[in-house]
Amino acid sequence: MRITTRRATFAALLTSTALIASPALAQDAAAEDEADSTEIVVTAQKRSESLQNVPISIQAIGTQKLEQLNISNFSGYAQQLPSVSFQGTGTPGVNVIYMRGVASGGDGNHSGSLPSVGVYLDEQPVTTIGGNLDVYVYDIARIESLSGPQGTLYGASSQAGTIRIITNKPDPSKVEGGADFEVNSVAHGKIGGKLEFFANAPINNKMAIRVVGYYKRDAGYIDNVPGCRAFLPETNPLGCPPATNGGIRMNNAAFVEADYNEAETIGGRAALGIELDDNWTITPAVMYQSTSSRGSFAYDPSVGDLEVQHFFPEYRKDHFTQAALTIEGKIGNWDITYAGAYLDRKTASSSDYTDYAEAYDSLYSSYGGLAGYFYFTDSLGNTINPSQKVIGSDHFKKASQELRIASPSDARIRLVAGLFWQRQTNDIHQDYQVANLGPLVSVNGLPGTLWLTEQYRVDKDYAAFGELSFDLTDQLTFTAGGRYFKYDNTLVGFFGFGRNPNGNYSATPYNAAGSSRTGVAGCFTTTGSRLRPVAGTPGVTLAPPVVAGSPCTNLGVWNGSGVDPVRAKDDGFTWRANLNYKPNSDLLLYATASKGFRPGGINRRADVAPYAPDFLYNYELGWKATLAPGFRINGAIYQQDWKKFQFSFLGANSFTEIHNGPDARIRGIDLSMAYNRGPLSLQVDAAYTDAKMTKNLCAIDDPTYACTGPGNSISSPAGTRLPITPKFKAAATMRYTAEVGATTKAYGQVNASYQSSAPSEVRAGPAAIIGELPEFATVNLAFGMEWEKFNLELFASNVFDERGQVSRFLQCGQCGQRPYVVPIMPRTIGVRLGVDF
Repeated sequence: MRITTRRATFAALLTSTALIASPALAQDAAAEDEADSTEIVVTAQKRSESLQNVPISIQAIGTQKLEQLNISNFSGYAQQLPSVSFQGTGTPGVNVIYMRGVASGGDGNHSGSLPSVGVYLDEQPVTTIGGNLDVYVYDIARIESLSGPQGTLYGASSQAGTIRIITNKPDPSKVEGGADFEVNSVAHGKIGGKLEFFANAPINNKMAIRVVGYYKRDAGYIDNVPGCRAFLPETNPLGCPPATNGGIRMNNAAFVEADYNEAETIGGRAALGIELDDNWTITPAVMYQSTSSRGSFAYDPSVGDLEVQHFFPEYRKDHFTQAALTIEGKIGNWDITYAGAYLDRKTASSSDYTDYAEAYDSLYSSYGGLAGYFYFTDSLGNTINPSQKVIGSDHFKKASQELRIASPSDARIRLVAGLFWQRQTNDIHQDYQVANLGPLVSVNGLPGTLWLTEQYRVDKDYAAFGELSFDLTDQLTFTAGGRYFKYDNTLVGFFGFGRNPNGNYSATPYNAAGSSRTGVAGCFTTTGSRLRPVAGTPGVTLAPPVVAGSPCTNLGVWNGSGVDPVRAKDDGFTWRANLNYKPNSDLLLYATASKGFRPGGINRRADVAPYAPDFLYNYELGWKATLAPGFRINGAIYQQDWKKFQFSFLGANSFTEIHNGPDARIRGIDLSMAYNRGPLSLQVDAAYTDAKMTKNLCAIDDPTYACTGPGNSISSPAGTRLPITPKFKAAATMRYTAEVGATTKAYGQVNASYQSSAPSEVRAGPAAIIGELPEFATVNLAFGMEWEKFNLELFASNVFDERGQVSRFLQCGQCGQRPYVVPIMPRTIGVRLGVDF
């Protein structure tokens, strides 16, 4: 009933768009003389152009629309971009972004595949591995969403598309500033709010500085409720202390709290604009942002709505600083642009991993559970509580430089060409801790650590690119572009369990898991041999670790005297061809063929082969039509062929593996309609995506995709839908503004969005366990008043308190007993006050 109501609301909004727009097209001449406020200038093709003149599928959300929709973060603008989907745990800054159905799920591991969607802040790439950089949205000129491969101009992480966040620049011609205040109340939760301000100040007629500051507090709405876990030989897995059968029981009394998933974001930007002369400008900029969150942003349906039972501290701290320099000028009548940036991002987290112990205690129940099969004991040999928490950190650094030239935009033949270099590194730390775990069964040198990941990753990219456009006639233009790329990616370090050092590493138990292969057993000794085959040899000594904080190195290649990183490197060429026809100023037709790529990489386990690059071939027909002043309809029909797509999953012992799967075929339609004249504005954006595998996905890699042979089987048959992306997604906004005085306006706004159901996983078995992402629709309302220097607004988001699900996941590969659901924010009601200076 709730979904039916939301569908009806969304359908009514779409219908009203058509009905209201039709008669409104016949406005009087005076209205037609008004400026067309739908005009948006974008730089998607490295030139400033009207959105309606760019022959690619692009959606742009401008400053005014961002403010009207109260968008401040990624989830806010992703809701308004139908071609965009994402997957994550709900925690801020850990989403993996997908576009146009190019999604295999399971991504986001710090040692996993590079992203398939590039994210840019102005001219600089800020794409990161293991979760998007959630740049706070305030004083933003526009957000551009470029669908389809953008690899010729934007590089390796733009295989499926690119998202660009363009900031407002310093302006020496005026003094301006503003501030916005908000307080809100979240259903089932607490009070939140935000404070934002910006200021632009000329220093002289050639220099200006622009600063932005913000603070936001997101109210919690998920409860950590009382609960217990018990391990064999206890017979009730949810039993509370005291133990009755000699086993271990635990409760979470120390961590019970209502509305415990809170987040705080604080940060700012500063940019200095310097006009050296009429042709050259320099813009140095710096941004800092810190987000601190705690609790779980996903709930456990088996416990209750918006409820979990967790037993350890949960928090995440995400801090980043970016320094950027953009130099723009002319040599003759050619434009020259240099863009350089350095990004430093640090994260630290603690998460509950009790589900792992719960699952494996059940999995090994025939052996007496964890107590009977494993060796979770203290230094005296006593059985201990086997539950875990994970202490993690990442230190991500990215440096990038791009130099490009562009010929005059009014010439018949036009060229954009450049060089690009990027180097990104990540110090990876994941410490799976069991309280009181004895030193002989822990990771060597780290008592209490069951498993350790301590690695250093480097990804380097080099490219030369160019696009040449030729006006065949005044109405017909052909564009061809290419990008030659090289990548060189390395990974080195340690992962796994410890190894009992007694008896020259031959004593048992080897570690708490009893594993004789994974971890220190695979480390290099000073002779170059792995430890396992020489364990027990008198005097055997582990080689010094390459990565500080680890006991030794098992991920690398012996070079005769030490360990080098495992390397994946290659080069190649991507291309794009476009033919566009513009018979008049109001209509653009285009056809595009393009190729996107994503580099291959390394699996940490030696028995899992490296994964190869995957490629995306895009074929697209599109149009951009202005049917009347202020009324436009843009669209594209496309097919994409995704070759041997990369996909990740939790394999043996919940260890992330990345493989190349079969081919997939994606067919879809992008549609955008906008009407903006007089007091009424309407916007509807929609996407239909039909993404399916064209060959079988095998349990064991099989180049024939027949999935035959010993132990092999079909994980998902040909024709299975790719996960995460709904078949249909749409967003619509209607806003009416009325003048109620010489300097006073009143307005009302309705925003609705809908997305259909989607699979949660690419493999049929796990997808059935995790569960499908069901369809949902939401409605947002806003009513307000605008004066010359002030505005006041009352708003309600998710008016019907819909429990929309944007992601589902398991904590470990065997943790099917507890699928988690990441919901959208519950109904939020608030007040906003804006002041202009």
